[in-house]
Amino acid sequence: MFSPWARLSFAVFAVSWGANQFAPMQLVYREHLGLGSGSFAAMLGSYIIGLIPALLYFGRVADRIGRRPVILAMVPVSIVSSVVLLLGAEVPLLLYLGRILAGLASGMAFGAGTAWMKELSAGAGVGARRAAVSLSAGFGCGALFAGFIAQWLPAPEVLAYLVHIVLMVVALALVWSVPDGHVPRTVRGSWRLSVLSSPRFRWGVVPWAPWVFGCATVSFVTLPPLVSDSVSDVSIAFTGAIAALTLLTGALIQPWARRIARHGETVGIRTGVGIGVLGFAAATGTAYTDGPWAVAVIVAAAILLGAGYGILLISGLVAVENTAPADELAQSVAVFYCLIYLGFAVPFAISLAAPHVGFGVCFGAAAALMCVGVMLGRTVPSSARLDERALTHPRK
Repeated sequence: MFSPWARLSFAVFAVSWGANQFAPMQLVYREHLGLGSGSFAAMLGSYIIGLIPALLYFGRVADRIGRRPVILAMVPVSIVSSVVLLLGAEVPLLLYLGRILAGLASGMAFGAGTAWMKELSAGAGVGARRAAVSLSAGFGCGALFAGFIAQWLPAPEVLAYLVHIVLMVVALALVWSVPDGHVPRTVRGSWRLSVLSSPRFRWGVVPWAPWVFGCATVSFVTLPPLVSDSVSDVSIAFTGAIAALTLLTGALIQPWARRIARHGETVGIRTGVGIGVLGFAAATGTAYTDGPWAVAVIVAAAILLGAGYGILLISGLVAVENTAPADELAQSVAVFYCLIYLGFAVPFAISLAAPHVGFGVCFGAAAALMCVGVMLGRTVPSSARLDERALTHPRK
């Protein structure tokens, strides 16, 4: 009924849903557990503790034994993460553990899933776009529906996570029979990857990569609480809606972003960074407005930051796809995801700095650092434009 890539796409969508269902729960836990924004940002960021080691390790495993075993093993881990999170309503420390397990499941899924998607998709860049859309749509829908559940349905600390558990069971049934198109190869004893030796990656991707999620997380973690008084009656749903707006904008812009990438890596990168800078500039407006105008400013900032996130995500994935050898693809994608997830630390840094310098200064500093990142990406001449041969004849 569904093509193999579509079934895999649902699995990536479902685990991404679980990764971001926590985002709109900030106000729920503030009310029920007395958590401050700094504690919640730390919980949100603890996801990285599970994510980064899992990305690096399971990317290597996926290149060695195949993508399918890693994805199938990921499903129970993702289910357990939601079980632990729903128990966190009674034992708050479990919220940290649940987020770490969600990171572990995501790390297992994203490197292997993106590489598998490429192998199941025909055409240069198609697999990268499908993976980026699946990931972004899952992030967005997870936040949206968790926010609506938390706002209007009973027992949100439990029900939001039960929905994700059901999705993962469906994902397991769909992906179970998807063939693994990867031919296992001998992986060198060294963990050194070709992509890490490439100036095209080191200077053209690494300097700006953390701002992929730096843009997105500031939009849905930092901005909504700034207008909580203006939307007090629907504050939880508003948080989920802003997260969804940010991430679904990132998903919807993917086809356009891929067309931009065809004109050259630096074109897509500079476009994404430019739009992200505009998003941070719009966010500074929250320091000078209040009431409905502040809400409108946050909506505009969310759209811009989401667009910047989406363009940078697809630009980075296409760059990796066209740089990494086939037998290092999952590991190379995993390295890129590790870099972009460093952006989850940005809201926490802002929460520490804003009481001293103000949110306007923090957002201005973020915009400046994004510009520095793309300027460092002056890169080598070969990265100024995508190799047309690589676009039409991707590496096997």
